[in-house]
Amino acid sequence: MNIHEYQAKEFFKRYRIPIPNGIVAGTPEEAADAAFKLETQRVVVKAQVKAGGRGKGGGVKVVPPKEASAAAAAMFESGIKTHQTGGKALPVRQVLVEEGVEFESGADEYYLAIILDRSAEKPVVMASAEGGMDIEAVPEEKILKMHFDVSTGVWAFEARNLGLELGLAPRAAGAFARVVVALGKLFVEEDASLAEINPLIVKPEGTALAIDAKLNFDDSAMFRHKKTALLEDLGDMLDSEKKARELDLAYIPLDEGNIGCIVNGAGLAMATMDVIQAVGGAPANFLDVGGGASKEKVTEAIKIVLSDSKVKTIFINIFGGIMRCDVIAEGMVAAAQELGLKLPLVVRLAGNKAAEGKEILNKSGLSLITANDMRDGAEKAVKAAAEA
Repeated sequence: MNIHEYQAKEFFKRYRIPIPNGIVAGTPEEAADAAFKLETQRVVVKAQVKAGGRGKGGGVKVVPPKEASAAAAAMFESGIKTHQTGGKALPVRQVLVEEGVEFESGADEYYLAIILDRSAEKPVVMASAEGGMDIEAVPEEKILKMHFDVSTGVWAFEARNLGLELGLAPRAAGAFARVVVALGKLFVEEDASLAEINPLIVKPEGTALAIDAKLNFDDSAMFRHKKTALLEDLGDMLDSEKKARELDLAYIPLDEGNIGCIVNGAGLAMATMDVIQAVGGAPANFLDVGGGASKEKVTEAIKIVLSDSKVKTIFINIFGGIMRCDVIAEGMVAAAQELGLKLPLVVRLAGNKAAEGKEILNKSGLSLITANDMRDGAEKAVKAAAEA
């Protein structure tokens, strides 16, 4: 789960990470009022969309207060398209109007983030002197990394040493360390999966300021943070994504592709998508029905996939373990009968109750394409989609 910048900065306030003064606005008129309330010579108007590269996409404008309304109006009207939005413009419903920050002599921009390093089974602090850039474009050797234990958090002396390694003077390294320690505390206590500041401004006299803020949270931990869960903005989601969320289905639609995928298990789902691409096809979605889906849940999963008009065929790839193949088969039959399914349906069942599942499908009268294994199913799905 991820949230908007202005929401992330409320968490920063709570953990005493310095941020610029700012006001959220939902209309051009509110943006104008906010700009004059800040009483600065220049303000920054920032579109609140969940995508990186906003500046290059016209989503960040530094203007005099009297031009804040026009800057906000342009964002509300056209939306924001960046390299992370899949070629489409995301709608802008709110902007954050912040005081302009004067870059003093000697002040530098840094990149700072904390993510979970699954191989090390610990959070890792990542820092770079190349702040303000897309971190993906920064060479690996210019990114410093420091792991820490969740039971202790980030030790101040380790954070300070990291700052010194970045080339900061002692007083500036102290300011940097205070931000790192606070960000580490936030990361652990709030069950974050990503906490990022880009850029972090550090001044020689020993002060720091988080210009941007990004927070993602672990969905599986939201039962411990019910107020945080309410912050998620579902406005950018498709109806199919919202329905999947309600049903606790892991569903991600893709911008391209015409082969709908219904699989049990995230690993098998990823492998299925890879094999489809390897044989010349393109998956239309990721959909994991999980290990204990009911017949009704499977039926709804098929409906969700069919709601995508790009889908020309569906590949159902099930390896029965906890998930029984006969339950999947019953769901397929129910969905086909309810929806009058006309698209080609490629099915591969293996494992728990596979024989019973195949028998249910054989007796259903449905026109199915059966597959012996995953590659065979992928090849048949690609062929069926091409002929549909």
